[in-house]
Amino acid sequence: MKEFESRTVLITGGATLIGQAVADSFVAADANVVILDIDAGQGSALARRLGPRALFLEVDITDDQQLSRAIQQAEARFGGIDYLINLACSYQDDGVGSDRDTWLKALDVNLVSAAMAARAVLPAMRRRGGGAIVNFTSISAKVAQTGRWLYPASKAAMLHLTRSMALDFAVDRVRVNSVSPGWTWSRVIEEVSGGDRARADRVAADYHLLGRLGEPREVANVVRFLCSEQASFVTGADYAVDGGYGVMGPEQQQPAIPRLAEQ
Repeated sequence: MKEFESRTVLITGGATLIGQAVADSFVAADANVVILDIDAGQGSALARRLGPRALFLEVDITDDQQLSRAIQQAEARFGGIDYLINLACSYQDDGVGSDRDTWLKALDVNLVSAAMAARAVLPAMRRRGGGAIVNFTSISAKVAQTGRWLYPASKAAMLHLTRSMALDFAVDRVRVNSVSPGWTWSRVIEEVSGGDRARADRVAADYHLLGRLGEPREVANVVRFLCSEQASFVTGADYAVDGGYGVMGPEQQQPAIPRLAEQ
């Protein structure tokens, strides 16, 4: 655990439920956290709760100047940046009904801004002798989901961008990996389900081998692992934190062959 002492992690979208869990995980390991988000209320509250190891900066990550200033502030406050977690995300997606402007806005948040954040933070990591980046992809990156085009396409692109980053950043001793969460108790699922966790778990049960939603802390644990020395020989990889969603086929968990004998 002490390996994170005096280390600093930058988290985009850090005020979200998953972002908060990631911040909690790193602070518990004695790291400093810099939370970037457009949600000033949640971000400020999180920083207050976490105490002096946390810094919240209200930042629109699609604005390169704001992003650059945030990195400067983070370095000034904590002396450097060691890890970047690209978590910020847009869920705008009306499938075939999405117009060009919506496409461009969604890709700007989900993909381009992650690339710009990595590009902007790389000099700071070089000054520290290396670091690690964890990008958030999704189960949606690998399967088709009816009525959804923008989000899956952006996450599939993020999956490949992770490989390209890993290839180009290796010379700087910066490892780059991604996590692909399944359905996880997040702001979106909380809103859509009306805050009914039991109902959300029941719906999720059909799609996940473990029969439930994931917890934000379960995703955060894998993110922290990928930044740790335990993952020192891991780069360019994608870790599914999906409760078995990715391995479940159309037959789900029901015996299919016996159906052939049904009368």
